[in-house]
Amino acid sequence: MTHKQHARLAELGVATVYEASSREGLIDLPLVQLLPGSRVAGPARTVMCGQDDNLMVHAVIEQIQPGEVLVLAMPEPKPVALIGELLVTQIKVRGAAAILVDAAVRDVEELVALGLPIWTRYIRVKGATKTEIGQLNTPVTVGGTAINPGDIVVLDNDGAVCVAQRRLEEVLAKAEARLEKEAHLRARLQAGETSYDIHGLREYVEKQ
Repeated sequence: MTHKQHARLAELGVATVYEASSREGLIDLPLVQLLPGSRVAGPARTVMCGQDDNLMVHAVIEQIQPGEVLVLAMPEPKPVALIGELLVTQIKVRGAAAILVDAAVRDVEELVALGLPIWTRYIRVKGATKTEIGQLNTPVTVGGTAINPGDIVVLDNDGAVCVAQRRLEEVLAKAEARLEKEAHLRARLQAGETSYDIHGLREYVEKQ
């Protein structure tokens, strides 16, 4: 059932899930989406790399489970490439659903050809070191939001949002309700009504 819930969150999308979660969990970054149109949701496999270092990316690969979203962070986000073609090849073999990188990636043409959805803060060729021991499966903060291992990360064209694992069923139910409400609203808008009147905004503005 959980896999179906994750798939449904991906279908509902970042904007709907964000609003349904009372606007919590926004990963507030100007992310580059390497595969436009990709939509993913899955439990986070978190990595806190050493500064400007990708040693722990190599270390986490054997732990990745199918369907997980690999979240790569470091103490201070910088345009240093934490992954490229060879690392992503390994990550794809392990069955990851996507990668979220709060740093840089490189080998973009090759990464697109591999077909694994990736969202990244930067695209840069500057290489990382492999000497700093970081932490695996630890809380990380990305775009102002704390992501714990197992929290659900939703990604699409609009960016990314994180849903705490304990809130999964609640947020999913609210997102479904929001979708139904918007369908009714859309029908009224298509019939010629305006949001200015439907939401009582005219009264608010014009009574001043």
